[in-house]
Amino acid sequence: MDSEHQTMETFLRWSAELGVSDSTDPSQSHDSCLGRTLSVADFPLAGGRGLGAVRELRKGELVLKVPRNALLTTESMVAKDQNLRDSVNLHRSLSSTQILSVCLLYEMSKGKCSFWYPYLVHLPRDYDLLATFGEFEKRALQVEDAVWAAEKAIAKSQSEWKEAVTLMKELDLKPKFQSLQAWNWASATISSRTLHIPWDSAGCLCPVGDLFNYDAPGDDSNTSGGPETVNNAEEAGHVVETQSERLTDGGFDGEANAYCLYARRNYQLGEQVLLCYGTYTNLELLEHYGFTLDENSNDKVFIPLETSLYALASSWPKDSLYIHQDGKPSFALVSTLRLWLIPQSQRDKSVMRLVYAGSQISVKNEILVMKWVSEKCRSVLKDLPTSILEDRVILQDIDKLQDPELRLEQREVEAFGSEVRAFLEANHLWDLINGEFCGKTKRIMSKWRLSVQWRLRYKRTLADCISYCNEKINHLSGT
Repeated sequence: MDSEHQTMETFLRWSAELGVSDSTDPSQSHDSCLGRTLSVADFPLAGGRGLGAVRELRKGELVLKVPRNALLTTESMVAKDQNLRDSVNLHRSLSSTQILSVCLLYEMSKGKCSFWYPYLVHLPRDYDLLATFGEFEKRALQVEDAVWAAEKAIAKSQSEWKEAVTLMKELDLKPKFQSLQAWNWASATISSRTLHIPWDSAGCLCPVGDLFNYDAPGDDSNTSGGPETVNNAEEAGHVVETQSERLTDGGFDGEANAYCLYARRNYQLGEQVLLCYGTYTNLELLEHYGFTLDENSNDKVFIPLETSLYALASSWPKDSLYIHQDGKPSFALVSTLRLWLIPQSQRDKSVMRLVYAGSQISVKNEILVMKWVSEKCRSVLKDLPTSILEDRVILQDIDKLQDPELRLEQREVEAFGSEVRAFLEANHLWDLINGEFCGKTKRIMSKWRLSVQWRLRYKRTLADCISYCNEKINHLSGT
């Protein structure tokens, strides 16, 4: 712990020398880049290590400024290394993200000789993004769309690695830095931690700025103890800026020539200061950042729909036909079903106006809609390999396996469900059940746990939708 503290102090001093500061007063000198507005603190119930307020903060107040010269970008890395610059210039067919990944591995290979070493030493050594999932964890997602998303992410990472290997060989990287495992680490670092910058689509790594933990959008009242907080230092950090969505949490300020981060709400002394990175479903969070939220107002659950229904829904995008996490069917899904469940001979202009206005056509039609959604959700749940109750038990069993203080007896292990036993067998862990699992096993178990958490949240949404529809049916029927 003392070593970690010393390493952090060294990093904060190094950052201060580069001009990183949590003060708007440039005349203030300080050994650390923090201390006037923020401080590194531990929030065990809300993401672990993060940044806390050392004074009251107002919404919109500048809380951290990171100069351009402190940002880790392809530009900043090649500027300091002629060999890297010459090699990169010969491989412009690679994407900007691939080039940044190679540059990151190149700097990591330098060890303590790298200019960025004080920052690089704090990067996580493993991530839980979908691209890092093995076969067992992938199949544990159970839902076809999620399994497909994992397969796509894994294939994409492998393909990009193969394309970049030639450049890594030309840079004479050690074999371990040319491996697929190293590539997955580098690309996951960039996927989960980069911030948007206007001059490079790959983004930048932001020293100190990526110590902020994540706060989901749509609920600015969250405190440091809220369930929507995720450890950015461990898992997340990618601030995305698109044409349709500009985040108020921060951005690169051309006039200041620095990345400026702002308080997204008012904070009291000691509260954890959080940043939001955009609107994502739980599957998207898992794919790009390696975590899920138990309560995510932006989550969407998609259920299988008949082809004829999709054809009828041409007025709404296909991805607008979903169920909200609270179990309520989306406006587009309900509207489409209202039209689909009425005979074609009755689809006159008056009916069409009601549909597009989002209005109920008739009590009978509305009951049909709610029954159809309820039965579809029930069918999906029935076809999945495990139930909500079974998934909760599996999570409890995983917690038992991960608890080093818990000495399990053989009969307790044998009483585990089939999925837990299959995991132990697949990873040859039966003989180690009362020993300390190796780092690799712990990482696999962490990913497996995320798969179970994701599918459990998915199933709970379906169950909530059934309850919602049944309540609507009872209300409409007058019972």
